[in-house]
Amino acid sequence: MHAVRDLALFNLAIDSKLRGCDLVNLRVRDVTHGNQILPRAMIMQRKTKRPVQFEVTEPARVAVAAWIEKAKLRSDEYLFPSRFSGSPHISTRQYARKVHQWVAAIGLDPATYGAHSMRRTKATLIYKRTKNLRAVQLLLGHSKLESTVRYLGIEVDDALEISEQTEI
Repeated sequence: MHAVRDLALFNLAIDSKLRGCDLVNLRVRDVTHGNQILPRAMIMQRKTKRPVQFEVTEPARVAVAAWIEKAKLRSDEYLFPSRFSGSPHISTRQYARKVHQWVAAIGLDPATYGAHSMRRTKATLIYKRTKNLRAVQLLLGHSKLESTVRYLGIEVDDALEISEQTEI
């Protein structure tokens, strides 16, 4: 049961680029329409109070659908409910522990990667492939481009590499 949930959690974390607090707060209705998993979803971010839209790739849709079916979740329920009666959904701390387990399982140092690494992963890949800061800014829900630059750790070397690849 936990393997099915963890796969859905992992895939959705990478696809959505959501902060941990927003990821654990998702409800089934946030990613579904009827019994279909949406290819795109939109939520209001807790930190910024701004909407952010994200894609749900086919592998993530399959994993999330399997989890919803296995857990018999209803539309109004949290997508990742807690087993404890005092908490409606898994905590950000529990999510962080899961990320540490995943990181350790693939042989990386858990001290180097955390829950926020999941948010940064796809955003960084998108930037490296496209060099489109504005797109990454929109996907992360940042209000300022400067925040995205800092977030991705874009340095002078990156700017020079782009410049070197551009011929006039």
